[in-house]
Amino acid sequence: MRNALAIAAQEIRECLRNRWVLAMTALLAALALSLTFLGSAPTGTVGVRALDVVVVSLSSLTIFLVPLVALLISHDAIVGEMERGTMILLLSYPVSRAQVLLGKFIGHLAILAFATVIGYGTAAVTLLATGADIDAESWIAFATMIGSSILLGSVFIAIGYLVSVLVRERATAAGIAIGVWLLLVVVFDMAVLGVLVADQGRTISSSALSGLLLLNPTDVYRLLNLAGATTVSTFSGMSGLAGSVALSPAVLLATLAAWTLVPLAAAGLVFSRREL
Repeated sequence: MRNALAIAAQEIRECLRNRWVLAMTALLAALALSLTFLGSAPTGTVGVRALDVVVVSLSSLTIFLVPLVALLISHDAIVGEMERGTMILLLSYPVSRAQVLLGKFIGHLAILAFATVIGYGTAAVTLLATGADIDAESWIAFATMIGSSILLGSVFIAIGYLVSVLVRERATAAGIAIGVWLLLVVVFDMAVLGVLVADQGRTISSSALSGLLLLNPTDVYRLLNLAGATTVSTFSGMSGLAGSVALSPAVLLATLAAWTLVPLAAAGLVFSRREL
């Protein structure tokens, strides 16, 4: 474990030198503040709490932004070092391939977690500074949103590693990573919506719909945050979906964890058998 942590620390230092941490934190903070100020206008007219509006806005942003950022920092984690010839040097030290992969994962996840907590945390701090009334339920929804955003990032970091160990060139990894992002963030939901519209409720039951949504980590994240808390689901317009899909928060969190562990384990298996 010590070797994995040393590699994680090296990844964090490298991202600090490349300004990745600063850039991600500044981007998330700027977008969070923008959505906070723009989203605070309706709260006085529709009777919703300010932090609930922020949770809905940031959850919708996370679905598009965090997976993309996670794939950008992970898609060349292995193939990039192989192209540069540094992987052979790294493995010449007393460190296993599994420790290399785990260390990189910890480092990248720590970077993403730091940027998410600080970036999104500015929204809550800003609301507190303006004297907004925030109750315990809103704080729980906000904390759930941040924690699940980090977990969603870990899913796509693991997917990025799997892509990275399967290809031979960084350009190929980048292309596949963008394709994965488009598939899971955009295309999948459009396809499911098309199927539901065509079916018109004749054959697809609520359990079948639940199974379909579990096949996409972004839909799992959406259900957890936009259809979880009552006040948030009402404002987000997903209260109807929340009633038709019977999936508890524990099941949704376990699904996100499985979406992280399975690609990461597959990446470790492929990497252990790959010739340098």
